[in-house]
Amino acid sequence: MARDRRARRPANGCFALAGLLLVLPAFGQDVLIADFEDEDYGDWVATGEAFGSGPAKGALPGQMHVSGYEGRSLVNTFFRGDGTVGTLSSPALTIQRPFVCFLIGGGKYPGETCVNLLVDGRVARTATGPNDRQGGTERLRWACWDVREYMGKQAVIEIVDSARGGWGHINVDQIIQTEEAIVSEQTREMTFERRYLNLPVRNGAPKQRVSLTIDGTVVREFEIELAEGEPDFWVFLDLAPFQGKTGTLRLLDKPRDAAGLDAVTQDDEIRGAEDLYRERYRPQFHFTSRRGWNNDPNGLVYFDCEYHLFYQHNPYGWGWGNMHWGHAVSPDLVHWREVGIAIYPHSYGDWVFSGSAAIDWENTSGFGDGTVPPMIAAYTSTGRGEAIAYSLDRGRTFTDYQGNPVVKHSGRDPKIIRHRASGQWVMAVYDEQPVEGKDEPARSIAFYTSPNLKDWTLQSRLEGFYECPELFEIAVDGDPDNTRWVAYGASGEYAVGQFDGREFTVTDGRHRFNFGNCFYASQTFNDIPEEDGRRIQIAWGTLSTPGMPFNQLMMFPVELTLHSTAEGLRLFANPVREIEAIRARSHCFVDRDLREQNPLEEVSGDLFDIELVIDPGDAREIGLLIRGVPVAYDCAKSELHCRGVAGKLERQDGAITLRALVDRTTIELFGNGGALYMPIGVIPPDNQHGLAVYSIGGSARIHSLVVHELCSIWA
Repeated sequence: MARDRRARRPANGCFALAGLLLVLPAFGQDVLIADFEDEDYGDWVATGEAFGSGPAKGALPGQMHVSGYEGRSLVNTFFRGDGTVGTLSSPALTIQRPFVCFLIGGGKYPGETCVNLLVDGRVARTATGPNDRQGGTERLRWACWDVREYMGKQAVIEIVDSARGGWGHINVDQIIQTEEAIVSEQTREMTFERRYLNLPVRNGAPKQRVSLTIDGTVVREFEIELAEGEPDFWVFLDLAPFQGKTGTLRLLDKPRDAAGLDAVTQDDEIRGAEDLYRERYRPQFHFTSRRGWNNDPNGLVYFDCEYHLFYQHNPYGWGWGNMHWGHAVSPDLVHWREVGIAIYPHSYGDWVFSGSAAIDWENTSGFGDGTVPPMIAAYTSTGRGEAIAYSLDRGRTFTDYQGNPVVKHSGRDPKIIRHRASGQWVMAVYDEQPVEGKDEPARSIAFYTSPNLKDWTLQSRLEGFYECPELFEIAVDGDPDNTRWVAYGASGEYAVGQFDGREFTVTDGRHRFNFGNCFYASQTFNDIPEEDGRRIQIAWGTLSTPGMPFNQLMMFPVELTLHSTAEGLRLFANPVREIEAIRARSHCFVDRDLREQNPLEEVSGDLFDIELVIDPGDAREIGLLIRGVPVAYDCAKSELHCRGVAGKLERQDGAITLRALVDRTTIELFGNGGALYMPIGVIPPDNQHGLAVYSIGGSARIHSLVVHELCSIWA
């Protein structure tokens, strides 16, 4: 009999065989052959080395992520990579149900990596894995054999790995006998007459793969945690390009007995739109996507009176994945309008990772039509390499260059700029090079040049930077005749130096830029008009918002300036001046002794721009209490502290200046005119809306304190 916990439960029938009383499962009940949840294989017999000493707890060292199995473990023959071989055979079992079904993944090599049903010592049925490695995962899917002709016969299940080359391993789990075949795929045909396809999401539900096919072509494909029952929120697929057409939704990896696509609806509105931008933790003057996840800002560029914010985006879930380029535009860097997906994945698993955008004013690429200069997007295609695309409609849609990839290497995140002094394009891209004798590669920014954005030549590398490189020229102390170049990676640590269009020479060292807890992958805008001349940066705010239909945010745009200080040249950061457009009521206080009553006692709310100049006097600590969150200045150490991080802030003429932008989930701090930049991600208690300024251990004096209440940009 099969080694089966459920099969040994009391059942409705029994029969005698060779003097033994055998208990059969009740009619309709599954017969579990193996679930591989024990530490070893029990009475299954293994040969060779491929199967190790027992089931694996998920992926093994060097293997991609393994998903789709049930419980905590599975059969996985990647124990020593793809080079090992062997077999794993069950004890003899009796065929008691019309179907034998199991979860299978791994290599699609018939006869080499497979599951066999042996009847009378011969292979009666066989199956291989789907060989689906797209998206960086190995996913198990249901396979079923119709075994009605063998009912009552003895059989053996044999799992085989005899592949010595290629992707030679197999994953198997949950082998059962059942009355009906388990179908992992569901299709649904629809004629698209409304604007949105709304899909229900339940965080933590099994991920399922959905595709949309129109006229025989897959036009959309993604993973989603489809809800069973009440969803946590709804996401949407924009059907505007497909109006009037008939398409087929196809669902892979459907859990057994799940409703699948049944709850998907067509609508003229986004489900839940009545609460859009009013959700409990929705930032009110920082950009967030309507639905789903966002991370790195991409393609920051100014064109045709619009600031363009492209960004890493998962439109179909709260967590990271399904990377697309989302797109939002603003006339003023403050009020943002989401205009939809700009760049879709080339195919499932070939995701659109980070990059940049620039305007090809001289049409060096040849993509222009003679009336509009092309907007060029440079991005990492995870399945191909560094790619470019162009838009002639202000970034609303992009056309992929047929010659992609334009650069192929080990790296990602291309930043393109026009280097006017040398009359060429420059790509600064994160690059990895193997180092002999070391597990970790050498990390650097690689610099490529091109005359036309299509043909690129490697020129040099600047070592020691990781991901999302940035490169720009900036005036020293505001003098346009005295400039330096700045290069940095995702953390914001930057180098100051000279750049001749081919090689970056560090002249003023490397320095830390931000001292907060939620800053990553910042980028600055290309093509800001010369009459403006500012260097404007936006960073990814790495803060999770549980229970919301969106996740993460963008930090508020800041203007970067380069200043001479006692320590050398340093970047300063300050909020862009456009924030003044959302100021409402203001509260002003001057020349106040902090031993007196808290001057902000009557001020409360969620959104503020606070400006403080204060002399610490002989106090041990001074600070602000913002919605219950302390922003504390240690007078002895000259350090500003908030939420476990700290930054140096020296007195100037006996005082410090402090500015705080306060939103529902962030407090962005700027000290001494931007010399200290400390973005803080924090969700204050729901019942805390007040403000206070305080001193501890001595007297301090407020020179000036201005609190501007701010309006929501979504109102």
